[in-house]
Amino acid sequence: MFGPGWGEGCPHCSRWADSFDGAIVHLNQRDVTMVAVSRAPYTELAPYHKRMGWRFKWLSSFGTDFNFDFNVSFTPEEVKRKKALYNFVEQDPFVSEREGVSVFFKDPKGKVFRTYSTYARGIDALNVDYQYLDLVPKGRDERGRGPVWVRRHDEYGK
Repeated sequence: MFGPGWGEGCPHCSRWADSFDGAIVHLNQRDVTMVAVSRAPYTELAPYHKRMGWRFKWLSSFGTDFNFDFNVSFTPEEVKRKKALYNFVEQDPFVSEREGVSVFFKDPKGKVFRTYSTYARGIDALNVDYQYLDLVPKGRDERGRGPVWVRRHDEYGK
């Protein structure tokens, strides 16, 4: 969503993040906490978080292997080689940061377990605007690699 030194979040991930705030209040009522994690230092995330008007909790994994451990961040060598583990298979990651969703469970003793992960098109079912777009004649209007119409919400009409 936001790699170190980027200055602003990925437009596609930002579109996703626009839907987080409304869902979190409902998730919290079922003892579920939702956070976003990006590799950029928090000092880089915070101004963008404010710019976008988001309220969800956004954590920095800067200086850790967290995003690499869950195969959503890639080294420059992996990107150059066009070969990394992503979406449970070795493939071209295209960029240094990719999308993914993981679910964790903490047992009464405090032990944490990963219970679910999905990547790439697997996360589409979790996004309401894609579900609506898939019902209309024009659909997502994808040409080439990904939807070319996607902008950060404060950039439409510019």
